[in-house]
Amino acid sequence: MAENRCNSRNQNTNVCIDCNQILDSCRDKDCFSDTRVFLTERGQDIINSNVNVRIKDTEVLWTYLGLEPVQFNRGFYQADIRFFTKITLETCIAAGRTQEFDGICVCEKRVILFGSEGNVRIFKSEPGCDCFCPGLPSFDSRETNEPSVVCEVVDPIALSMDIRDRACECKSYEIPDNILGYLDGKLADEGCVTRRLYVTLGFFSVIRLERPGQFIVSAGEYCVPDKVCCDISSDDPRSAFENMSFPVNEFCPLSASELNN
Repeated sequence: MAENRCNSRNQNTNVCIDCNQILDSCRDKDCFSDTRVFLTERGQDIINSNVNVRIKDTEVLWTYLGLEPVQFNRGFYQADIRFFTKITLETCIAAGRTQEFDGICVCEKRVILFGSEGNVRIFKSEPGCDCFCPGLPSFDSRETNEPSVVCEVVDPIALSMDIRDRACECKSYEIPDNILGYLDGKLADEGCVTRRLYVTLGFFSVIRLERPGQFIVSAGEYCVPDKVCCDISSDDPRSAFENMSFPVNEFCPLSASELNN
């Protein structure tokens, strides 16, 4: 991080800032077993006729976050979290030939965290608003200081996979259209499903509740960075390459202790 240089009046003073306060948080290590993968039409055809399949990659595309207060427990909120994960799979169709296909699986969890209370309504001016002759108010600028839930999650680890003949109906989900747009085709119709693919995924996540507030902090009056912006000219790529540092770390594999740290 570049060092910052304060102005000549290098005196700390108390300033008031408006930011979000973390009221409660938790970290989880979840294992979702026997989670169904909703496959595309091409992927379902492969599953129906082939069992030589492996998971190649996993990616969290989107996370639905719902929040509602817990009854009879003031200040606590129930957060409903739903992970939409894209599963990329690979199958062997011939000697030395593979084919990729993908699908979507949905995992959901619920946590209860403390979010405090507040009934303040917040109104903010809109950028570019003419205060002399204002137009109709926009209700998009009306907010409350109710807590909001934030979820940080890494792409899950695929722990196991299983292909089973179609049995009883499992829980179905309504997958949003923006999630389906990441697939390489349409989801297979349930009438064409003779086999189903199930996976076990491991998630690492951090969940927290935040609420806006005003706080007093100690800070310098003003800071300017010492680092000067350098414009790399595209007309001289050799010069730009010569200024790059040699990537020594790329040629030095980390030890087991360094990886654990």
